[in-house]
Amino acid sequence: MLEQIDLSTVNWARAQFALTAMYHWLFVPLTLGLTFLCAFFETIYVKTGKEEWKELTKFWMKLFGINFAIGVATGIILEFEFGTNWANYSWMVGDIFGAPLAIEGIVAFFLEATFFAVMFFGWNRVSKGFHLFSTWMVAIGSNLSALWILVANGWMQYPTGMAFNPDTARFEMKNFFDVVFSPYAISKFTHATTSGFALSSFFVIAVASYYLARRRHVLMAKRSIAVASVFGLVASLMLAFTGDEAAYIDAHYQPMKLAAMEGLWDGTTNAPVVAFGIVNGMKKPGDYQDPFVFEFKIPGLLSLLANRQPGSFVPGINDLVFGNKERNITGVTEMMEKGKLAVKYLAEYKEAQKAGDVAKASNALTEFNKYKQYLGYGHLRSPEEAVPPVSMTFYSFHIMAAVGSAMILVFLLYLFYTAKGTIERATWLYPIGIIFFILAFIAGEAGWVVAEVGRQPWAIQGLLPVSVARTDIAPVNVKLTFFMFLVTFTLLLIAEVRIMLTQIKIGPKEVN
Repeated sequence: MLEQIDLSTVNWARAQFALTAMYHWLFVPLTLGLTFLCAFFETIYVKTGKEEWKELTKFWMKLFGINFAIGVATGIILEFEFGTNWANYSWMVGDIFGAPLAIEGIVAFFLEATFFAVMFFGWNRVSKGFHLFSTWMVAIGSNLSALWILVANGWMQYPTGMAFNPDTARFEMKNFFDVVFSPYAISKFTHATTSGFALSSFFVIAVASYYLARRRHVLMAKRSIAVASVFGLVASLMLAFTGDEAAYIDAHYQPMKLAAMEGLWDGTTNAPVVAFGIVNGMKKPGDYQDPFVFEFKIPGLLSLLANRQPGSFVPGINDLVFGNKERNITGVTEMMEKGKLAVKYLAEYKEAQKAGDVAKASNALTEFNKYKQYLGYGHLRSPEEAVPPVSMTFYSFHIMAAVGSAMILVFLLYLFYTAKGTIERATWLYPIGIIFFILAFIAGEAGWVVAEVGRQPWAIQGLLPVSVARTDIAPVNVKLTFFMFLVTFTLLLIAEVRIMLTQIKIGPKEVN
């Protein structure tokens, strides 16, 4: 029963998963991008035969290897948490959610692992061509791992290719390709990977800028910046495009998230984009408070971005909660009523089956099928529960968008001075490159806050609230492991930073 749900357990489980995911995402972006940058560097070495490019490649590979090892540890723990804290979720959707994760482990991870040893220890033991091939396979394998994980996440955002089985109370896969090629899966993969590429480019630029400022390894630094600024510029442009596409998809499949991203409470035509503002954190659905303490709007832009149609209507939070008959929008209030009927008839169906009453079971199943698409809403306590934390979603989105836009300019500046051959004299640019490496991390984490906090209260959008997906365990167990992970992950992060800094201080081997 809903009244028996221990929300403290749910909230601590959410906090633990968020902690693990955010620590994990500190390591993943560097893995995604550094593998390709290493492949680019080695390709240039094989093409030119110059030993400087070989030593440059080895240096960046060493930093990649340090990051990769620690990133794997956090990723494994993240997957285990589905069984420890989210047992109901794992039971109800394991057939679907487990498939891409299994492929990630069997195909992508083994592809990565097979060529990983050759990439690190195969220098002068295998041919140049095969070593280069191994490096490219590690790069492809790393990003294939991300693909399957993001397919699983995309399905949680937009559940498709499945059907609910009332006999087992589980969601079962019906079409694997619908899951893989859903708009959310494609959007998640392209946006997350390009953000990783941009961040990795800033990592290379930041380290190279440090060397230029110290007048050390100057040739290596200039060559690294030349490749990273091109890769980063392309990635940042793609990031802007995929981000726009992600918001467009949200407008059609997760309109509540989009409304929270823009702090839009009342739907309107010619809807504006809030360029920046201060959210009124006290505002609730249906009240008359102003949504912002201060705001600066760009009129009409949200309608254009959300619907690709100037002047079109964009629903706000109040429209989505209470409904809007004029715009043919079914509100959460009505969906909850239908959802409670779905829960009721499902329970009657199970009871009739158990009692052997075929006629009653058949009638209950017929009624259930009328309302089954609203099943998840039947577990909500109030319509307001369907509204995600607006302030957190709004600020996270705007931080991500602002940093992402500024990235393009910084990459252009590095590329401009590199092309002019004056990057050594552009000393004012070095601190900016280092700062943007940090900002890129912040923007990446903010992006995941938008993606995951913005879809609350759903574990699976519209079908399974987190309050139902949880494991029925004592809160003290989750609290204990939360702080254990916090200490462990923090120590791992400190260890990585110290090892990285040590290697950076040592620098690449100079070629005479």
